[in-house]
Amino acid sequence: MNCEFDLKVLPQNPEQFADHALSLFRWQYKYNTLYRDYVDLLRIDPATITAPEKIPFLPISFFKTHKVVSGNWEAQTWFESSGTTGSVNSRHYVKDITVYRDSFEKAFSLFYGDPASWCIVGLLPAYLERQHSSLVVMVDELIRKSGHPKSGFYLYNHEELAALLKENEAAGQKTWLIGVTFALLDFARDWPMPLKHTVVLETGGMKGRREELTRAEVQEYLKKQFNLPKIHAEYGMTELFSQAYSCGDGIFRCPPWMRVYMREEDDPQAVRVSGNGVISVIDLANVYSCAFIATEDIGKLHGDGSFEILGRMDNSDIRGCSLMVV
Repeated sequence: MNCEFDLKVLPQNPEQFADHALSLFRWQYKYNTLYRDYVDLLRIDPATITAPEKIPFLPISFFKTHKVVSGNWEAQTWFESSGTTGSVNSRHYVKDITVYRDSFEKAFSLFYGDPASWCIVGLLPAYLERQHSSLVVMVDELIRKSGHPKSGFYLYNHEELAALLKENEAAGQKTWLIGVTFALLDFARDWPMPLKHTVVLETGGMKGRREELTRAEVQEYLKKQFNLPKIHAEYGMTELFSQAYSCGDGIFRCPPWMRVYMREEDDPQAVRVSGNGVISVIDLANVYSCAFIATEDIGKLHGDGSFEILGRMDNSDIRGCSLMVV
């Protein structure tokens, strides 16, 4: 039997998205045993699904307890979520890592342009210190695509990072600094400086390293320390191959092959295309796992498809990318 889904091009417009989502749903229902069993338990007939928002969303917690795969294949690698001591981490098995690369490279180009025009710097100590981080894979590849001699990762060598940023600022070099939140806060405290040519992007994540802050408090502090009008942010997770970005207003926007919906907490099948609720995501880059994910994040969805993160559901696990409320 043919267990290959034809993913030649990620959708680039709304019309392509709907057709692609429905085709992928039918294919994953056929070849993903776990997902098919879940849909069947809901007593949903796949033939009745005629719109993307009607597709059943698999609870994200299944990535902690099951191998979520579509088809029968050997994994090239896997991505593993961060977590607190004693927590069970999610694993996302990867059939073809080029699909992941294609997704994050296209998304970066849509939001920020050619990586070769940037000096790309990762301040990601919590991620670099463990294996199988999808974020490290993404930033490492963007660093390579950048080609700038000063692009690279930084652990706790903040003095070197400060020197690099000052040098790039003096030269007018565009710099994309992506950092885990606690590391950015520590760096901003010790090395405040005005930044005119640098985008600072926080990924979320405090991990109990310091007093809990809301995302708004974090961004206000970083803006003050770096004299920046805006702090950018990323919405991504181990279970998704795609990322949404906020360019500083707290409003996240998805690439064309990713879409967010809102569901009722007490009725997962009550899905809306606007308003407040619990976030569900269609990520069409999740070809060989599951593209239809019910997260545990609470948000607000706007009519144009952009969204905000408002917090976490009660009793959900603390995660690196979604630790703070706004």
